[in-house]
Amino acid sequence: MKCRTLKLAKPIAVAAVTFGSTLLFVLLLSPPKYSPSPSSRPPNSMARSFILWLHGLGDSGPANEPIKMFFTSPQFRNTVWSFPSAPSQPVTCNDGAVMPSWFDIHEIPITANSPNDEMAVLKAVQNVHKMIDEEIAAGTNPANIFVCGFSQGGALTLASVLLYPRTLGGGAVFSGWVPFNSSIIEQIPTDGKKTPILWSHGIADRTVLFEAGQAGPPFLQKAGVSCEFKAYPGLGHSVSTEELRYLESWIRTRLHSSS
Repeated sequence: MKCRTLKLAKPIAVAAVTFGSTLLFVLLLSPPKYSPSPSSRPPNSMARSFILWLHGLGDSGPANEPIKMFFTSPQFRNTVWSFPSAPSQPVTCNDGAVMPSWFDIHEIPITANSPNDEMAVLKAVQNVHKMIDEEIAAGTNPANIFVCGFSQGGALTLASVLLYPRTLGGGAVFSGWVPFNSSIIEQIPTDGKKTPILWSHGIADRTVLFEAGQAGPPFLQKAGVSCEFKAYPGLGHSVSTEELRYLESWIRTRLHSSS
């Protein structure tokens, strides 16, 4: 398990915005418009890699598509991106308001001891696994599949890669938490334990507290999963430019040349 602490040199380019009690993930850029399709495959070419991004509570997949602009290396020319949107459902922490949500959240801020709705999480995991299965069926090497997510999407990312029956290229958790109890460790398949995890969390996060992020590496260590944890001083509940640039290099170094 690696643990590194970095300082942010410049203001973040991606911010989390509070809309009532709903967390939104907003890029402070002027990105080009993308197709509303949740998945964009390069025409007339076999995908060499697949990146699935899972958004946070109250957000949408298309709103996160500008993240692709950080992946400019030639190795990503044949990357398939998918930005699905969560179904709308009542969310307990927002007084039952209906909004896009992968599973129910009982309280905010989320701490290391917050209650989890494990059944709802496992149901959401099944949907993510279907997306991964479809990409593998299309010819993508599982070692070139990466699942990433922010906040609630980060928690779902962790659950999805750990419980997937095959080893994937990696899972990247941003401002997430462990969405189930330690008893789930017994259900993690041997190949799932081989998928590396990148965990990034802002020390100034007041929505998913830093302590919730810190609980991740010990949980993964107990499960026998490799995790690189990166703490960002001064960063709140958001994803920074520095985090995305590091994600680009982290994935790039793990890409396999054959599909």
